Amino acid sequence: MREKKRVNYDVIIIGGGAAGLTAGIYCGRARLKTLIIEKALVGGLATYTNEIENFPGFPDGIGGLDLMNLFHQQAKRFGVDFKLTDVKSVRLDIVNKRVETFRNIFVAKTVIIASGGRPRITKATNEEQYLFDKGISFCATCDAAANTGKTVMVIGSGDAAIEEGMFLTKFAKKVIVSVIHDEGKMDCNEIAKEQALANDRMEFKWNTMPDSFEGDGHLDTVVLRNLKTGELDPVKVDTCFEFIGYIPNTELFEEYLDLTKQGYLITNENMETKLPGVYACGDVREKELRQVSTAVGDGAIAGVQAEKFIAESEMFKNQILQKEKVGLIYIYSAIDAPSRELLPMMQDIEKEFDGKVKLNVLDIYKGRSLCERLSCDAEPMNIFYTKDGEVVEQSDKCDRPHIVEKLKSLI
Repeated sequence: MREKKRVNYDVIIIGGGAAGLTAGIYCGRARLKTLIIEKALVGGLATYTNEIENFPGFPDGIGGLDLMNLFHQQAKRFGVDFKLTDVKSVRLDIVNKRVETFRNIFVAKTVIIASGGRPRITKATNEEQYLFDKGISFCATCDAAANTGKTVMVIGSGDAAIEEGMFLTKFAKKVIVSVIHDEGKMDCNEIAKEQALANDRMEFKWNTMPDSFEGDGHLDTVVLRNLKTGELDPVKVDTCFEFIGYIPNTELFEEYLDLTKQGYLITNENMETKLPGVYACGDVREKELRQVSTAVGDGAIAGVQAEKFIAESEMFKNQILQKEKVGLIYIYSAIDAPSRELLPMMQDIEKEFDGKVKLNVLDIYKGRSLCERLSCDAEPMNIFYTKDGEVVEQSDKCDRPHIVEKLKSLI
């Protein structure tokens, strides 16, 4: 078997939707060697949205595909590489993280997960026989024109379902909407609800959900079941569009990262996962609102944090734990007078050893992540290490005799 090619990057971004592209723009602009891996369509699910009217800067709205093309072009302008392939496996719990595809093993200092999600299906009888090109669709923009003058069904009553259903009325002669709630109740916003109810091409089947999908090679009937009476209602359609949410693409990361019960990745406000150098952004992470604008915000934060992590890693290796001299790291707080007042003494001690000791000073708040790498969460504190970069003592004894004696023992 042919050995896979190994390629090194600073940043690997898994997923090329709005969040991944934004992270790529930030990393590329920071002159980090960046790769975006996307298994389907660059731009992600946003490319399937006919019109986006709430993205800032486009007062007349813009098509999702057009907007994502602009993102893509901008990322490429900053030198971001793209690979259209599927990720087979990852190794995230090591310093040089690995992302493996069919032909390559990509190695990176940081990984940003922006893998988004996939459409949720109803799991009704025979459903998988008709997915995508056999009668069940998840993209009104893609398949609306092919249903000109036809009868279609929409499953769902959220914003996406109702808005895409109204778009379909521009082509189809009838749009039948299956809603699990009582008459007049939907999960979409009130404006969309009012517009849909007033649309004479839309018909609603209340308190229903699909029981089975039928057809000879291609879908021609959706059998709806009334949730209150159990009655079955066979409805003739040409296409069924499902808009009932998405499932996060997190299966690859279950071994390494914390997930919610719904499968979303857990991060903090800096998009950090529990593993150093691994970030998650966009629809794949647990959050309240999933929109293009929030994905952009997530991606920007993840990109900046990845850049910061790489810079701090270099600083930690080459400066904080340098291997030329015996080292003394002083952890202090700039807002704490007693620990701040010890700074001149630490600097005098460094001078006293006449170039044999390297002093590094870290503010526990401004240098939080560096302090975490040193497993230090208190101040004031001294950390002593040898010329080989081996930490030998962490001590809150900040008196001059103790520090001088300890440094002499290491020289």
